[in-house]
Amino acid sequence: RAAPGAATLGTVKPLPEEWFRVHGTNAETRFEALRGTGRHTPVERFFVRNHTSTPLIDKDSWSLRVWGSGLRRPAGREFSYDELRRLPSVTISALVECAGNGRSYFDTQQGEPASGTSWRLGAVGSARWRGARLADVLRLAGVRRDAVDVQPRGLDADYVTDDGTNLGRVRRPLPVEKALDDVVLAYEMNGEPLPADHGHPVRVLVPSWVGIASVKWVGDIEVSAEPLYSPWNTDFYRLFGDAYPPEGSAPLTRQTVKSAFEVAEGQEFTADRTHVLSGRSWSGGGRVTSVEVSTDGGASWRPARLRDAPRPDNWVRWTVTWRPRRAGSTQLLARATDSRGVRQPDRTVPNDQGYLFDAVVRHPVSVV
Repeated sequence: RAAPGAATLGTVKPLPEEWFRVHGTNAETRFEALRGTGRHTPVERFFVRNHTSTPLIDKDSWSLRVWGSGLRRPAGREFSYDELRRLPSVTISALVECAGNGRSYFDTQQGEPASGTSWRLGAVGSARWRGARLADVLRLAGVRRDAVDVQPRGLDADYVTDDGTNLGRVRRPLPVEKALDDVVLAYEMNGEPLPADHGHPVRVLVPSWVGIASVKWVGDIEVSAEPLYSPWNTDFYRLFGDAYPPEGSAPLTRQTVKSAFEVAEGQEFTADRTHVLSGRSWSGGGRVTSVEVSTDGGASWRPARLRDAPRPDNWVRWTVTWRPRRAGSTQLLARATDSRGVRQPDRTVPNDQGYLFDAVVRHPVSVV
């Protein structure tokens, strides 16, 4: 078990160095800390993405207001925590992943640095989420047929940019079709009440979409008969750069295909011994159907053994054996293919804010 670590200014839970890399108010999971754990990420090792600091909210005084022009009565309706829990519940296994996961590799691997938190691959985690269907809440609130967008807003502090611009609280609209499909208002995570750092008392959970859609500490939801806009679907979480239109791409929705080894960077392996390499692969666009691994820097590839039945919205764990013959440095590579036939590329088309990195990551290790 990792030694206790102090919480950062932005978080409540401890962040021991053995489990996390800390980036200001954010903390990414070290993938080697997941080796030997199950398909679901232990809550204490789950990454944290905060725009400000984790608020401490009393569930007994919390309420959710649903309001807006897309309701039959625009003043809307409020739901207490207990009322929400009395609604029919659903339990799903799903990943949450920051849109910028893998951003550092635009720089270190492609020589094309991007702005934002320099995540490696640890801004992702899988959990078993329980909560009420957003669709049920919207119907009880009186959603109209002509509703267009649904915008959850968090209760964390206003986000102020480096240049002093106050953007208000984190909020991002969803098309009403998505909101009525598979979105959950989650109040449990891995069988326990949602922890503070992960959205207590209630968060939005949008399976397979970029993490910004899964707003934490949700306090109100606007339902609109007109399109809604916020900085998080106009200035951020779109693709800008030479390969994209001046106004940027459409707002980001689904995540990309990725793979990661449960091996520390620079880890040493003994020559002429058989080692079991493990890792995880995932896709926001479908089930992962196969994973290939290279232990010689990409010169040759062989299939990994999948340890989980491939499922949408979640990753698969995999293993492969390796018996290195000679001492020296090498690179481990893994690439996944999903049920759409999409395979990880050798290079990701760059964008200014470093979103949706999906290229094969070159993982350095040593043989001694």
